Amino acid sequence: MANYLVTGVAGFIANRVAEMLLEKGHTVLGVDNMNDAYDVRMKEFRLNKLMGRDGFSFTEMDISDREAVESLDPSASAFNAVFNLAARAGVRASVEDPWVYVDTNVTGTLNLLELCRRLEISKFITASSSSVYGNAPLPAKEDANCGSPLQPYAASKIGAETLCHSYHFLYGIDVTIFRYFTVYGPAGRPDMALFRFIKWIVEGEPIQLNGDGTQKRGFTYLDDIARGTILGLKPVGYQIMNLGGHEVVSINETIKMIEDYVDKKAEIERHPFPKADMMANWADVTKAYEMLSWETKVTLKEGIPNMIEWYLENREWASQLNI
Repeated sequence: MANYLVTGVAGFIANRVAEMLLEKGHTVLGVDNMNDAYDVRMKEFRLNKLMGRDGFSFTEMDISDREAVESLDPSASAFNAVFNLAARAGVRASVEDPWVYVDTNVTGTLNLLELCRRLEISKFITASSSSVYGNAPLPAKEDANCGSPLQPYAASKIGAETLCHSYHFLYGIDVTIFRYFTVYGPAGRPDMALFRFIKWIVEGEPIQLNGDGTQKRGFTYLDDIARGTILGLKPVGYQIMNLGGHEVVSINETIKMIEDYVDKKAEIERHPFPKADMMANWADVTKAYEMLSWETKVTLKEGIPNMIEWYLENREWASQLNI
């Protein structure tokens, strides 16, 4: 059994990764700064699922705080790998406050790479984003030109990727970078479209839709993403891989799927399409299949009902979340 550091452990993907690692009998030190980028009650819900479980410990910490990361030394010497899944996410919010994105996504990554260098932790797995592709041809492939990011969020992720490469080149750290596409599932981020659509339709509130709904997203269910992330422990040298985003539907189609399941018609209020957003994202996942034997198991027709059922089971408090 192994010992892992998982950052952003109260976050959507990291929480499920930590849960799966614990289920396999590993030990996990989870860290998170519990920031209010979105309603912290969702983060507390996720974290509470892990607290008290055998093999799990938690430290509240900001990875952009160099001294705090360095203070992990006594425990980190035993880490087999670092899963850096802490991130400041959100395309539009990064336009409003780009500094916090650089702090977490770039400086935070640097601090953790330094931890690996000092303590000779040989494996580093980190989260990037489909946003780095901007207006690249679809389906997006890992070798696309990502030199023209459309917003600070994407720029911060590209910066983190290049730092990872330099630490691989200089110090031999084995690095797997996953460019996640649109991830959804139970206890998902309340500021993401699917959670908002479910809440608005179930509660009889008007959907606030940016654009005409023809924009398309490649969706992937949380469990498939978490499994793929753990497969990233495989030694690869330095590799960037798409994870998810191959099942592509329009926003209008996702709304219709929710309407059909809850048997309720949505009221829609339309707004201008934000300049920072992409009209479509769609991943070529050939590389993850060939290198990691990663395949998805949960389709949207299964996953969206799972997410709706979670919301209905937790409706009393989930309906009160700030979205």
